[in-house]
Amino acid sequence: MSRPWEQIALFDLHQPSAPDPATDDTDEIDAEEAAVAEPPAPTVAVEPPTAPAPEPTPPSRPVWESLPVGAEADEHALIVTADGTYTPSGRELTGPVDSVEKLDKLVRWAALTPLGSPPQVWIVGQGACESLGWVIDPGSEDDFDDMEALRTRAAADLTAVLQATLTPMLSAGWELRGDPGHVVHLSRSIGKFTSMVDVVIEPYVWTYWNKDFGWNNRVGEMGILGSPTAGTYLPDDDLPAARELGRRLAWSAKHLGVLPGPTPARTGAAIVDKIKRERTRSGNGLVVATAGPVPPLDGAPRGDLEPAVGWTRVPEADELDNVHRLVSIDQRAAYLASAGMLEFGYGQPAHLTGGAAAAAAVGEKGAPFGLWRVTLPAAQTLSLPERLPPPHPHMLADQPVQTWVTTVSLDGLCAPVADGGIGADIDDLDVTEAWVYPQQGRVLDKWAKILREARKVSVDTEDAATKRFLGSCYKGYIGRMVNPDMWTATRMAHHHQPLWRAAIIAHCRWRGRRVAMRIGRERGRWPIRTVTDSWVYLLAEGEDIADPSAALGKMSVEKDTPLTDPLLTALASAQDVHEVNLAIRAAFADDDFADDEGEGAL
Repeated sequence: MSRPWEQIALFDLHQPSAPDPATDDTDEIDAEEAAVAEPPAPTVAVEPPTAPAPEPTPPSRPVWESLPVGAEADEHALIVTADGTYTPSGRELTGPVDSVEKLDKLVRWAALTPLGSPPQVWIVGQGACESLGWVIDPGSEDDFDDMEALRTRAAADLTAVLQATLTPMLSAGWELRGDPGHVVHLSRSIGKFTSMVDVVIEPYVWTYWNKDFGWNNRVGEMGILGSPTAGTYLPDDDLPAARELGRRLAWSAKHLGVLPGPTPARTGAAIVDKIKRERTRSGNGLVVATAGPVPPLDGAPRGDLEPAVGWTRVPEADELDNVHRLVSIDQRAAYLASAGMLEFGYGQPAHLTGGAAAAAAVGEKGAPFGLWRVTLPAAQTLSLPERLPPPHPHMLADQPVQTWVTTVSLDGLCAPVADGGIGADIDDLDVTEAWVYPQQGRVLDKWAKILREARKVSVDTEDAATKRFLGSCYKGYIGRMVNPDMWTATRMAHHHQPLWRAAIIAHCRWRGRRVAMRIGRERGRWPIRTVTDSWVYLLAEGEDIADPSAALGKMSVEKDTPLTDPLLTALASAQDVHEVNLAIRAAFADDDFADDEGEGAL
């Protein structure tokens, strides 16, 4: 539907006689395929709205708050404040929405259309919540042991309040999809038409489960709204907050092609689904429509198939001479880089044993995507650098280990020691069993391209808010590939791809090790700690070990702090890795909430 917005009088809306346009939710059916056209809404003869004159930007105002606001999300979302209702581009539509009945009236009149996910109505500010009767008082942090307990209490109270106040909308034909919370999922059917809308309650988004709650009692990333601790959350005042939210909604619509989902992971999934629809319609490009669960493995490792590395060592005395800085480097958007370049397997895997498994590992085009049961030799029997972790997290120093690895690790183990591997032949790894996929390809190449190009826009415009949001999207989506409970709806099952996630982690781990070997060979510097794709070094003043390239996956400086006398003393006197970790953590304490491009938190 394409028509200009008009300013309306909420109390005098004429309800359209035609059914609402069909929309959908990413949890259940395809939003854009279900959408149908609707006759234009009746024209209301009023004066056209006049855009307010831009205000001068205060010096302390974040850069992104002064970026232009687009209209790309105007037909897909609304923003409601205590003062009135606005399109994301800033046009005022109505006065205050001070009852659930008026909210129902507004939603049905607006006839919003989906964009990768159901249309959205954002309730911004505590005043707008109070007008609708959506107020909770779960207590304060002082009443609870940690933020997670407070969040749980607040979420339960919010659900109870919503269930008690949504009766007018339910009586008008709307149905709840799941228990209401910070997002109220609504659907309404008239004949064969189904209309869906998500009402997002901004002041209570923090009540949704978040990995950062209970960790130092801080609130972490909250999707498109940003992070309070990182300084990227919406402005405090309602109207500036509505303006900035509208900008971000339009930005997402323009650069990602979808509205932001209720979580960053859902946003990543919405982009995948949009690409899947386009490829299905055109017949061009790879389409994966089924889940890829882990096959039944004999002797499966505990935990992740391909764990992220976590390792620390006590620095030797000679490494503490002529060093002045503690520097961590990490791969720029590591998981995004790997997701775009790797070939992933799909389809029904073939189970191979004995000679057939070993033969498959040395195919003419290399080993196909799959899982391989190998024997990792004892690390101390190999000629490996002593100042690096073992090449694979499952490897032990004093004894061989039989385990399962992805094709990425199979290739990594066969690489020369100088390139981060162990220089093994396939025969050395004693491949006894495999699960091999019949089809493979760069399934996530376009997905990664969309996110990569959007990230470049964020970087070029100094838009830290959307840059962090994008990081949450790809990390969240890749992280949730392993969890089937996230993708219970039939049309979302294809997002369950734990082997893809394992391959991505392995690829980042091997790439980081290859760089560490190069730095050791060329600079004589070796890391004292690594977590996932981040490596910590002791360096001299002016010494630079980061990659000059700005490409994704290349090493960039993450944190850089002077090596003070107390820190140097702490590292020199450390008796074990625990004390080293404490010293590093104290040194980087001021950078806890820096714009971390590492991939450790999924």
